[in-house]
Formats: sequence, C-alpha cells, structure tokens
Amino acid sequence: MEDYVNNQHRYYTLDYYLKKRFNGKVFKVALNGNFTCPNRDGKISSKGCIFCSPSGSGDFAGNKTDPLFKQFNDVKNIIHLKWPEAKYIAYFQANTNTYASVDKLKKLFYEAISLDTNIVAMSIATRPDCLPNDVLDLISEINNIIPVWIELGLQTIHEETANLINRGYRLNVFEEAVKNLRKRNIETIVHIINGLPYETKKMMLETCNYLNTLDIQGIKIHSLFILKNTPLENFYYEKQFHVLTLDEYVDITVEELALLNKNIVIHRINGDAPYNDLIEPKWSIKKLVVMNEIDKKMKERGYYQGIKAKALHK
Repeated sequence: MEDYVNNQHRYYTLDYYLKKRFNGKVFKVALNGNFTCPNRDGKISSKGCIFCSPSGSGDFAGNKTDPLFKQFNDVKNIIHLKWPEAKYIAYFQANTNTYASVDKLKKLFYEAISLDTNIVAMSIATRPDCLPNDVLDLISEINNIIPVWIELGLQTIHEETANLINRGYRLNVFEEAVKNLRKRNIETIVHIINGLPYETKKMMLETCNYLNTLDIQGIKIHSLFILKNTPLENFYYEKQFHVLTLDEYVDITVEELALLNKNIVIHRINGDAPYNDLIEPKWSIKKLVVMNEIDKKMKERGYYQGIKAKALHK
C-alpha cells in the first residue's frame, strides 16, 4: 500500500515508477525510424488495423525524413527549458519497429541509445509476430547495456474482435512473443483498447484478467479513437456502433485497474489522438479530466490497483 500512498494515485503510475527507478524526471522522446508494417505492406494485409492512422499511430513521433539526432534534440531542447536535469527514454513509436533486417535495426537502436548520455532506456513498439530469434537476440544484447522495453499491441484477447479490427495474428502468437521476451529478461508492455466495436464490459475485463496470468511489466490502456482517413471511419459511419461515453470508459477502466496485478506499471489510462483528425470520442481530448474522474471513482469505490473494496477490510 505504501507505493500507492506515496504515488498520490491508487494505481502504479509510470511517472512514479520512473522517478523511483531512475531517481529523477524522465521523458519519452518519440522517434521515427521510418518503418512500415506487415499489416500494411502486403505481407499480412494491405489494410492495416482498422483504427490505425496513416502515420502508423505515430502522429506525435519525429519526422521520418530527419536523422534521429535531430528528432531527439528538437524535443530535448524544449524540455530542457523547464527540466534541465531531465532524463530520457528513446521511444520508437510509429508503425512496427522491429520489422526490418537485423543490420538496419542494430544501426538504428545503437544510434538511439548513443544520442545523449541522459538516455536511461529504450522503448520499442512492435507486433508480436515481428520478433524472430535474431531480432530477440539483438534486443537482448542491447538490454545488457541499457534497459529495453518492448511494447506489444494486443488490444483484445477476443478473436472475433481481432478479426474485425484486422489485427492480423492470433492470441497464441502474442503468448509466444511474451514468453520469448521474458526468457531473455526483456521488459514487456501491453497495449489494450477499451471500446472496440461490439465489445462488452465483460469482454474488456476478461482481457485484463488474462494479462494477469502472464509475466508482463506494464500496460497501456486507452479508448478506441475513430480517426479520419482510417477504415474505422467508414465502418463507424456505416454501422453506427456504440462509442463509450466518458462515464462508461471511467467505469470500465476503474474495474480493470482493480483487477490488474499491483506490480504492473500503468503506462497510461488514456491516449492521445490528433485533434483535427479525431471523430470520436471527443471527451478523450481532456486527458486530465479523464484521469481525475478515474481517481475520483477509485476513491469512491475504495479501490486500489489489484485490490477491491472488500479486500481492504480483510
């Protein structure tokens, strides 16, 4: 319970974890390695996941035509105005950041961790079907120099939904990827989405219950974003499926937090979407409101991460 009290939240926030681990303020700097995705280039599909933006969900990453040092320094120079002692995580965000030859990956990853002496970790967003053994060995090699986190986009455990969103791999592929990463002591973070078309609250909670059975170190939770110029935009206008209200999202996320193992770091409880491209839900733009409502609801229900009200009185 001490962690939660000191954290001033009722769940294990990334900010608190980073301050404890690296003894200071740490920022992620999103880098663009100019990767593509097997779900876009025709290897699996040419459509991509139906919610994914044209930038490969890298709307806030650097300019892919700029070298990494410029991408990094553009962000660092702004942060340093307020936090001159800041530390950094080099974050490969856009598209599938292990979908390339080992030679290309080695060059990019080693360059990234050498950009600044205050880089304390590297985070790599990818797909579980893009982690062959030679890539895993490379990541393990770098992990012996600096902590490397792998972020896997699961979104849901339900195969019917996975097919609907054109995820492009089955659940057993995800399970194998997590096992292979953890064999090499590589920290693993999982992305899930609340509000996928036709999913019920029960289904979303089942995804979190499932993740408790795996050896993962972090989770990212956010609402489904319906963005312009995505297949989901057309699907939404055609089917008019239900979009979670703020109250529904808060209720579901609070229940998920109460279910999740207390040692899993919560990297986010709401995401970012480019304002001009966001169709729904508009409430997601007000991130502080969402976070405050989640804190308020957890307090009302007597919840802490991994602990529901009844457990507190045992």
